[in-house]
Amino acid sequence: MLDFEIEDSSGNIVSYQFDTGVYLLGKGDQCDVLLNDGHTSRVHAELFVKKNSAQLTDKGSTNGTWFEGARLESSLMLQAGQEISFGDLRLKIKEVPKSEDLDFFGGEDRTNIKSTVIQQSEEIINLKRRVHSMILEYLDLRKRGNLQEMSAHDLRVEAVKATQDIIRERVDKIPEGITKEELQRQVVAEAVGLGALEPLLDDEDVTEVMVNGPDQIYVEKKGRIELAESRFTSVHSLLAVIDRIVSPLGRRIDESSPMVDARLQDGSRVNAIIPPLALNGPTITIRKFSKKKLYMNDLFKYESINKDMAIFLRSCVNNYQNIMISGGTGSGKTTLLNILSNFIGSTERIVTIEDAAELQLNQPHVVSLESRPSNAEGKGKVSIRDLVTNSLRMRPDRIVVGECRGGEALDMLQAMNTGHDGSLSTGHANSPADFLARLEVMVMMAGVDLPSRAIREQISSAVDILVQQNRMADGTRKVTSIMEVVGFDGENILLKSIYEFNKKGIDSNGKIMGYFSATGYVPNFYRELSSQGQEMDLSIFEDAEVDIDGLDQAWS
Repeated sequence: MLDFEIEDSSGNIVSYQFDTGVYLLGKGDQCDVLLNDGHTSRVHAELFVKKNSAQLTDKGSTNGTWFEGARLESSLMLQAGQEISFGDLRLKIKEVPKSEDLDFFGGEDRTNIKSTVIQQSEEIINLKRRVHSMILEYLDLRKRGNLQEMSAHDLRVEAVKATQDIIRERVDKIPEGITKEELQRQVVAEAVGLGALEPLLDDEDVTEVMVNGPDQIYVEKKGRIELAESRFTSVHSLLAVIDRIVSPLGRRIDESSPMVDARLQDGSRVNAIIPPLALNGPTITIRKFSKKKLYMNDLFKYESINKDMAIFLRSCVNNYQNIMISGGTGSGKTTLLNILSNFIGSTERIVTIEDAAELQLNQPHVVSLESRPSNAEGKGKVSIRDLVTNSLRMRPDRIVVGECRGGEALDMLQAMNTGHDGSLSTGHANSPADFLARLEVMVMMAGVDLPSRAIREQISSAVDILVQQNRMADGTRKVTSIMEVVGFDGENILLKSIYEFNKKGIDSNGKIMGYFSATGYVPNFYRELSSQGQEMDLSIFEDAEVDIDGLDQAWS
C-alpha cells in the first residue's frame, strides 16, 4: 500500500492510499490524483505501485516535477519521508510498500500471473467441437434445402432435437465440469445462435463484450474488465457467429472487406474485424444495449449528475438550446443523449440519425434513420452526412444525430443556424475546448474551403451548450462540466463554465470522491427568459458544493 498526502499553498491536505497499479497525476479528468494548480499539466506524472515498491515518473510536463531542489529527469523510487513538488503543491510520502531486490528496469514479471477465472478443460472443448460438427452434418443431411428458409426459432428447435439425438446416441461419457444440459445449450448456441456470447449478452451486469479470437473473451462488469469463462470451439464457429450477426443487416465481412459495424436485434452496437487485419483471430467488440430504458433518476443513482444540473439540462431542451455532448469512448454520451431527448415535447417531429440505431425515444412522432455501408460492388453507401442533408427536407422540429464524426458536422451546424433549434448530438473529445477544436476539423472534412475564422463563427452561433461526460478511473461515468458558448472574440470561441465536478481524492476502495458544484454563472438564455417574465429558478446556479441527493420521482 502506498500512502501519501498532497498539500496546497493554503495548507489544505488531501490524503491518498493506493494498492498495486498504475495511477495518473494531473489536472485532467482522466487522472486518478487531481493536481489543482496552474503550473501542472493535464497529465503531469505517473505512479507505478508494485507489490514491494513504488516509483514516480514525470510524463513530460511543462513545468516539471521537482525533488530535493532538482527537476526530476528519470523515475524516482519512492521512500517514506520524501517530498515532491508540482508547482505550489507538495506531495509527501508517508508509507511505501516494503522494497525488495527487484530489477528496477524489469519490474514485476506478469507473464505467470494466473487468471482467477476457471476455463473449460480441453476435453470439454474437444467434445463440443465434435458434437458441433456432427450437428451441422445432421442438419445438412436431414433438412437439406430447407435450412435457408427456416426462421431462427425453427432452426434452433431443429438444432436442439439434433443435439439431443447425437448426445444420446454418440456420446459415451460427459466429462466432469459440464452437465449434459449445459453441453447441449452451448453447442446449440454455437451452431445456430451467438455461441459463447449468449450467456454474456443475457447477463445484465455485463456492459461490454470483447472477443480477442476464439480462446479469449473479456467483459466489462460494473466498470471493470475481467476475463470471461466462455470461449469458442474454433475460428470457424466464431466466424459463423459474426456472419449471423451481419447478414440480416445486408452487410458482409470477408478478406476484401475485413471490418464491419453492425447491431444486434436488441440494438447492441457491434464492431467486427477479421484476419488478415486482426492478428489474434476474428475480433468482436459489443457495446450492449440496455434493455431497461434509462431516465434521469438512473443518473442520480449512479452519481453521474446532480439534481440542479438535471433541472438545467431539462430547461435547455425545453427552451430549444442546441446541445453537444462530448466525451471519450464508453463515457456514456449516447445514454445521456437518449435521456435528454426524452425531454422533447410529444407534439414535435423528431428525426434521429445514427450509424447503428440505439436511441429509444418515447415520443410518438419520431423518424429513425440509419446509415448504410457500400455493397460488394462498392455502391449504395448512404453516409450520416447524406442523412443529415436529407433530414432538412423532412420538416423536422428537432434533429438528433447519434454522433458527429466527419463532414456531417457542417450540415449539422447549418441546420442549427437555420431554424432547427433544439438539436442534439455527440462527439469524441476529452474536454469541451478539445471538442470545439475537433468540431472545426470535422467541418474541414466536409471539403468546403472555409477559413478557420468563418468555421469558428459558425460554431459559436450554432452551439449553445457543451456537456462533457467522462468515464473516470474507477469505471464510473460522470458529467464533469457543463459550459455555455457565449460568443466569439475575433479569434477564439468563448466559453463560460456553469457546472463542474470537483475531485477530492480516492477512498480505500479505489472509488473517486468528489462533488458537483455550480460556478455561480447564470447562462444568457436563462437571464433573457427571466427578464421576459418567465419564472426561472436561479437558485440552481448558486455557488455551493452539492452532493448527490436521492431520487426524485418527477424525473421518471
